[in-house]
Amino acid sequence: MSGATRSGARFRIPRDLHPVAWWCWAIGLAVGASCTTNPLVLGLLVAVACLVVFSCRGDQPWARSFRLYLWLAVLVLVIRILFRVLVGGNDAGHVLVSLPEVPLPDWAAGISLLGPLSREELLAAVYEGLRLSTLLLTVGAANALANPKRLMKSLPPALYEIGTAMVVAITVVPQLADSARRVRAAQQLRGGERGRVRGLRRLLVPILEDAFERSLSLAAGMDARGYGRAGAVTAGQRRSTGALMILGLLGICVGVYAFLDSTAPRLLAGPMLALGSACALAGFAVAGRRVRRTRYRPETWRVPELLVALSGVAAGAGLWAVQRWDPLAAHPGVLVAPPLALGAVAAVLCGLLPVWAAPPPLTATSRGELAVPEVEREAVAVP
Repeated sequence: MSGATRSGARFRIPRDLHPVAWWCWAIGLAVGASCTTNPLVLGLLVAVACLVVFSCRGDQPWARSFRLYLWLAVLVLVIRILFRVLVGGNDAGHVLVSLPEVPLPDWAAGISLLGPLSREELLAAVYEGLRLSTLLLTVGAANALANPKRLMKSLPPALYEIGTAMVVAITVVPQLADSARRVRAAQQLRGGERGRVRGLRRLLVPILEDAFERSLSLAAGMDARGYGRAGAVTAGQRRSTGALMILGLLGICVGVYAFLDSTAPRLLAGPMLALGSACALAGFAVAGRRVRRTRYRPETWRVPELLVALSGVAAGAGLWAVQRWDPLAAHPGVLVAPPLALGAVAAVLCGLLPVWAAPPPLTATSRGELAVPEVEREAVAVP
């Protein structure tokens, strides 16, 4: 009986999921958000992202950054609405309020400040701002769930040279959240000014300075350890790598343009995109040979990683299909009430799979339990 209990407890051992799996999941949700302006579907995407983050994040510093992304998303939505109110001035539709219009010079013809605000303009601003906020939240969810340092370990060798810059860019926002917590705690112990404006001024500068210093010190440590250093490369290897990368970039650009432009020949769409991708991958492979390093405990993909990544891909592909075959459900407009199609709901709910598929995150408590020897755990279990 005790053996069965112990085996059941070990079935879901706490561990950190592969960071690329979280980014695949988040990118899938972002693709789905870009395919619709339906506020009901976007609200479901926001709810799914929040539920997964609150269920699967650990207690690391970057896991606390999601609250900051929530405030940024609200700020983006408010700014989008205010911008539409400021430069709206369209009396077509149901006018909600008539603001005094500010006259502009002749060189600014076609632009009006303030003026009448219609219900249709306000709804359009809310829909567009909600989509931008959802895209921002998906990126914030990936930053809160994925370990940025482990993500750098998963980069292909050809990208190690820009790894330092990527570390600085990815860790700034999580470090801001951690710095805000530490600086606020330190200033509460010191006491002093407690006003909102003065308190914000005392918090802002130390938070920004501490976050950037920690990110730059991480980048300096990586550079001091030779991260991204390339070995001796001949002139022929440099020319071949550059030629493959340029050909790959040109092929991808032509293929994407032909894929988006229905009037372009179909021969330039799929074949050029495949050829450009092949050249780019070959360039990455050739460039990666010049970077030599050893790897301790390489990141591996298991069944939970595959399920998490596929859930994001399914959500993005499902909403793309809804946009293609049911455009009224994806983009309902502002004249009618937004419908909630069953296919869109099913696609969004695919993003909830990490709640059950992902293993429990590593926390301070779980690390302590994993460090306790098996004999001690059995002794504690005995009454």
